[in-house]
Amino acid sequence: MPVLALALVLPLAACGNDDDGTATGEDAELTVLAAASLTDVFEQLATPFEEEHDATVTFSFGSSTDLAEQVADGAPGDVLATADETSMGLAEDAGVTGAVETFATNVLTIVVPKGNPAGIETLDDLAGATWVRCADEVPCGKVALAVLDANKITAEPASLEEDVRATLDKVVSGEADAGLVYATDAVAAADAVDAIEIPGAEDQITSYYTTTLEQSEDADLAADWVAWVTSEEGRAVLSDAGFGSP
Repeated sequence: MPVLALALVLPLAACGNDDDGTATGEDAELTVLAAASLTDVFEQLATPFEEEHDATVTFSFGSSTDLAEQVADGAPGDVLATADETSMGLAEDAGVTGAVETFATNVLTIVVPKGNPAGIETLDDLAGATWVRCADEVPCGKVALAVLDANKITAEPASLEEDVRATLDKVVSGEADAGLVYATDAVAAADAVDAIEIPGAEDQITSYYTTTLEQSEDADLAADWVAWVTSEEGRAVLSDAGFGSP
């Protein structure tokens, strides 16, 4: 289903102000803090949402851990979406979340520059190559560690990146022979990279979580965004981007 056509199924929002003073309509603004691996698909999901709600969606993408710590400390925002349960737990423990929903899954893959100049075919080929992955403390780094350990890979990366998009960028720019990123990142950068499937990677599935935030200045609009992302139509967009079902 074309993305623009999906706007027809989004819940309607009235213009003006709600009784509680919450802004809606043409003045509505929504701030979504989301894992870096959601960059492309969330921007795609925003287009019909903005048209239907006469709203502007602003994103802050980055490490799930960093974003969760920020909202736990009271940073402004309406919606949080993380790439692991642990990060979402930081916000939950701080008491700033609404109901938490799982909305997608992902798996790790190897990406190499288009044409694979270093000839990397498996994780074993990372030995002696210039390769990168996410830092240990962020979700994509934790998954990478688990996958590497399961495959008894001891090769050391050339660098540890702050999030999965920074890892992908090192490969796209040619600074690295290979990188460990999510399958969806390989889809998003398909013109610049080739993806190499990791056997058994599905045993280390990444799950994505989303919730509204207590500090939201427009609770209704925030709830509408979560409903859109978790709807059948929203999940179809996620599926086209390479995400699995929760």
